[in-house]
Amino acid sequence: MPLYEYRCTDCQAKFEKLRPMSQADAPITCSVCGSSATARAISLFSAISKGSNGSTQHVSGTGGGCGSCSGGSCATCGH
Repeated sequence: MPLYEYRCTDCQAKFEKLRPMSQADAPITCSVCGSSATARAISLFSAISKGSNGSTQHVSGTGGGCGSCSGGSCATCGH
């Protein structure tokens, strides 16, 4: 089950919720203030691969902070 990020437009809190994909955009109340004025936030993911020599490297979702989330809500830079 995917983990979705949401933002409350009343108190500006960010919170996460495990939900089925079919409920990703269904109404949800803020876990901080209880408001129903919430929206799903755009989120990035990170995948790390371990090589045969034990080294690790980022595979995807390696955006560099705010530059990678232009114009949207970004969990990595707080905007």
